[in-house]
Amino acid sequence: QVQLVESGGGLVQAGGSLRVSCAASGLTFSRYAMGWFRQAPGKEREFVASITWSGGSTYYAGSVKGRFTVSRDNAKNTVYLQMNSLKPEDTAVYYCAARSGGSYYYSVGSYDYWGQGTQVTVSS
Repeated sequence: QVQLVESGGGLVQAGGSLRVSCAASGLTFSRYAMGWFRQAPGKEREFVASITWSGGSTYYAGSVKGRFTVSRDNAKNTVYLQMNSLKPEDTAVYYCAARSGGSYYYSVGSYDYWGQGTQVTVSS
């Protein structure tokens, strides 16, 4: 079965950096666009970043653009989210997701598979 497993979350001070990873199995990874979403307590899950199957195009939420970078290694079936200049408002559970098609890369409903999430906490 399809599995997406996030790792690399943790506690970091404001202004610091963190890289989270998502290892995929059970699917032809290179055929899927990948996305990162996050959900803070009491809030809805929101789009963070997305990358096309080839890695040729990336998309970001306005709140993270210029600070976060999404990348992928199709040989390792892994997608990454490098987070720099972290802020307390970036605190959330971060989820990776896989999407087989469609244009709405920012929509939760466009994704076929989800990971279990990894906690990122940014202290002030």
